[in-house]
Amino acid sequence: MTLEPKRASCRTAMAVYTEVSDEDLNTFIAQYALGGVLSCKGIAEGVENSNYLLVTETGPYILTLYEKRTRRDDLPFFLGLMEHLAEKGVGCPVPLHGNDGEALRELCGRPAVLVTFLNGMWPRRIDPYHCAALGEAMGTMHKAGADFAMKRPNDLSVAGWRPLFDACSARAHEVRPGLAEALERELDTLEARWPAEGTLPVGVIHADLFPDNVFFRGRTLSGLIDFYFACTDVLVYDLAICLNAWCFEPDGAFNATKARLMLSSYRKVRPLSDEELAALPLLARGSALRFLLTRLYDLLNHPPGAFVKPKNPLEYWNKLRFHQQVSGLGAYGLE
Repeated sequence: MTLEPKRASCRTAMAVYTEVSDEDLNTFIAQYALGGVLSCKGIAEGVENSNYLLVTETGPYILTLYEKRTRRDDLPFFLGLMEHLAEKGVGCPVPLHGNDGEALRELCGRPAVLVTFLNGMWPRRIDPYHCAALGEAMGTMHKAGADFAMKRPNDLSVAGWRPLFDACSARAHEVRPGLAEALERELDTLEARWPAEGTLPVGVIHADLFPDNVFFRGRTLSGLIDFYFACTDVLVYDLAICLNAWCFEPDGAFNATKARLMLSSYRKVRPLSDEELAALPLLARGSALRFLLTRLYDLLNHPPGAFVKPKNPLEYWNKLRFHQQVSGLGAYGLE
């Protein structure tokens, strides 16, 4: 990436919700020993917070302003986790501490943090080697997080799906006829069959490892970003999320080769118990329902003129239907 010096003001992009003035930016950066600002440009990708690529005399950094959907009380968990994982050798951004020793600050009335810049690009086309590298990195991350002391419940696990459904059910037919009835049946099934607490290994999961949160340099995975859905939950649920995010082709077909490489690479780092493997199809259904419901809610509640285009919830309806038909691990490329 080539970075050319620009004037200091933060130029905006599509997914930036809070604009930062020259004066506010310079006051903020003066709290760090980073030299003067050379450029600041809004990052279009991302839907939750405002992100800027900030270049100072000491190098590039990422400036994040946390918007209303990110709770301030959760930020110490997210920032502490990134520091913990980086200390364990996991490639991820590291929060910068200012001259007063604090990482979390205020900017333009928003909680804000500056983190190190991670080199790499996320893959626009998913190849099998991407899935293998992700499986290994996820296993490494789960092991590295095993002794992270802080806990954060997963607000978007099974207990959080019924309220989301209730908020969408009356208008779900606008997206697909009969969708509300089908989702309610699935939700009833998942609530009844979801693994009980203590039956599967629990730890820190990323919970949002979509391709745009995984960076590569060539064929090498260079790091993981965007830990702002990270939480304490069943470890294998992270794999279920990634099966849905990485192993379906653009035409909707499931690629068992990609799934096999992801799962086998993970198991080389952190072996999976028979119970975890047996739970995988149900957890994949749960993951599909979770992202279907959040996408459905965002679509039905999309403000006119909003910057970010809502994602299609029916992509995850098709993924859910696939997992509903799975009768064994062979569907995921395993014996």
